[in-house]
Amino acid sequence: MAAPRIGSDAVRGTLFPVVEALEAFEGWSRKPGMPSRGELADALAAIARAVGGDGAYVAVDAPPLPALELGCGSLTHGIEPGALAVEMRELRGSGDGARLGSLWVAGEGADVDAAARALEAVIESVRARAALRHSADRMAALDDATRGIAEVLDVDAVLQLIVDRVRGLVGARYAALGIVDDSGEIERFITSGITSGQRARLGPPPRGHGLLGLIIREGRTYRIPDIASHPDSSGFPANHPPMRSLLGVPVRLKGGIVGNLYLTDKRDADEFSEGDEEIVEMFALHAAIAMENARLHERVQQFAVVEERERIGKDLHDGIIQGIYAVGLSLEDVPDLMDDDPAEAKARVDRAIDALHLTIRDIRNFILGLQSEFLQGSDLVAGLWTLAEEFRLNSAIDVEVDVDGGADAAQLIGAAERVSLLQMAREALSNAARHSRAAHASVQLTTVGDGLTLTIADDGVGFDAERVTASGHLGLRNLRDRAAAMGATLNLDAGPGRGTRIIVVVPTTSSEADLSA
Repeated sequence: MAAPRIGSDAVRGTLFPVVEALEAFEGWSRKPGMPSRGELADALAAIARAVGGDGAYVAVDAPPLPALELGCGSLTHGIEPGALAVEMRELRGSGDGARLGSLWVAGEGADVDAAARALEAVIESVRARAALRHSADRMAALDDATRGIAEVLDVDAVLQLIVDRVRGLVGARYAALGIVDDSGEIERFITSGITSGQRARLGPPPRGHGLLGLIIREGRTYRIPDIASHPDSSGFPANHPPMRSLLGVPVRLKGGIVGNLYLTDKRDADEFSEGDEEIVEMFALHAAIAMENARLHERVQQFAVVEERERIGKDLHDGIIQGIYAVGLSLEDVPDLMDDDPAEAKARVDRAIDALHLTIRDIRNFILGLQSEFLQGSDLVAGLWTLAEEFRLNSAIDVEVDVDGGADAAQLIGAAERVSLLQMAREALSNAARHSRAAHASVQLTTVGDGLTLTIADDGVGFDAERVTASGHLGLRNLRDRAAAMGATLNLDAGPGRGTRIIVVVPTTSSEADLSA
């Protein structure tokens, strides 16, 4: 006996299984699979029975919902050609009239229109929810992608990460980033989705012809469903993987184009969507900033290397090179003295040998000092201990260390300031080893008020501080330059016969405020 027919008025009533269908479609949209398809088939069968049918078949095509084809009852296995008493209706949205799919209902006298209206309402509601989830998920993925590229400061690494992230963002099989030179040709081409072996078989990277060149010349986004059919397409080289759809987006910064993103072969659709275009354009804005940050960081690093080379050059010139030059001068008269005064010639050679040994020691200290400041720069206290130990081992000076009084405050200054203090300590100890003829030296780190104080003292012969300062001594100038660069004060306490004390005071108040912010 056929099920009672429920008409269009009942579709709007509580007896029609709309809620059951809504829950089933919602579960399937969130987690497509056999369990959810089974619940969906039961809901579809309930709708068919409610309108007096004995079977139904639905084909849903309403992105971002997954595509679906499902039957129940007499239409479980599909629609037989020429089947009797089967009617079909197009499913369309109530607002924009967009196509949602198709519905077939089997059964003499079944109210197909009522079933279609019910499914249209259900699919439209579930599609709206899925669109909201999809949009939220995409924005979360965009946020994650932009955060990921913003944290990378190496230029090559950030360029590769950009193409890897944008490919996953829109589900593209392949992605590339083309960096263009002033003449409009691609000078760098970074890819994702193609193995290194495939890249090697493709030969040289593209220069900017065909569709790539079109996007470069036009400087605007292109969304192309079929690459081969576009009039500007120049085809693919041998061994190139097949690609159909294309999305090309310029990467802009400060009014200029710094590169172009190319995405090809949308994985789950025939072409890229307007939503794909919008999210890649948003990502491109962040990509441009990340590229610029990485380039600026690279330039800063290069400047830092140049600055350090200049400092090393000053140190070498002021100490070691001058010492070697003095040895050379002392040996110039030795050939004549060998005949006139052999004893003096021998004494000069002995003194030259001793001086060269001291120079070798200075070079060793210099190298070890560089190691200390770079390997231990993150820990000022450990760095000072290491530096002192190296000078004990490689000089005649006994170095005493007292850093406990400033250990806590040392964490309140930045890494750059800690490295600068290590460099200044190395410089002061090097000066003591070269010039002071001291037997003892001390390194002390203390906290006085809002300042961290580093004091390096020796018991050597001392010097006339005013005269040496006026002469522009490179070692002292280096110390003063370093102190000024980090906002510290430098005090020099020295005099003939009473040793030398170098005192550096670094303010910690501002650093402490920064840490608590």
